[in-house]
Amino acid sequence: MTSNTLPAFRTIALISSLLLLGSAQAHHVWIEQDAKEAKLYFGEFGGNLREASPGLLDKFVKPVAHKLTAKGSEPLQAVKTANGFALSALAARGEALVAEDAAYPISERKEGDKTTRSLYTPAARLVTDYGRQEPRLTLDLLPTGKQDKDGVEVQAFYKGQPLPGAKVGLVTAAGWGQEHNTDEQGKLTVNLPWKGSYVLEVKHTDGAGERGAEKYDRASYVTSLTVMQSEGLAALPAAPAATPNKMN
Repeated sequence: MTSNTLPAFRTIALISSLLLLGSAQAHHVWIEQDAKEAKLYFGEFGGNLREASPGLLDKFVKPVAHKLTAKGSEPLQAVKTANGFALSALAARGEALVAEDAAYPISERKEGDKTTRSLYTPAARLVTDYGRQEPRLTLDLLPTGKQDKDGVEVQAFYKGQPLPGAKVGLVTAAGWGQEHNTDEQGKLTVNLPWKGSYVLEVKHTDGAGERGAEKYDRASYVTSLTVMQSEGLAALPAAPAATPNKMN
């Protein structure tokens, strides 16, 4: 992946913004990989929080994962470990890994005599370059193949259609973050000045529906996109590891 060259004043402004933006973000899932393994985590990437088992990681029923290649989609095993789900294959350059838990338990919240049932669908995608990809997840965020001096273009999709006005957060392992909104085509451009991994997170809510025999009043989708920047400014140090939460 190529880097984005920043003028000195812009670099200083970006680093200064660490003090302003911090690592405020909600729980989500994301995929990381190194030379040995790929893993699906649940927690907060920018806060260096990875939920564990026993604990909040146990809320996941059965994440379904695939490797996407030029030849098609290959199903992967997702094996629960102490702090995530180990995937049975790595993504080579030009390939992607995706995972989604469409069986995450529907929650209930009671206010007075009214009970609201909410569907939550967490999902994640990891890419190894910025080449154009096609949507696969219910809510998806993926590169369009366009990259220039302003950064890397990504596009949000919901049920295969571009998603305009979607809120997208960008965070590094150091906790630095930004927020953006997609345009009328579901697109936005993000600048990735430092080496290392970035996680982008898109959210979308929908109305009532059914999942099998279960009915719900609202649906919430949260999907992450992990990208790895190999060039640029030296990576900032990751935030200190946070303590996993206990199951309520």
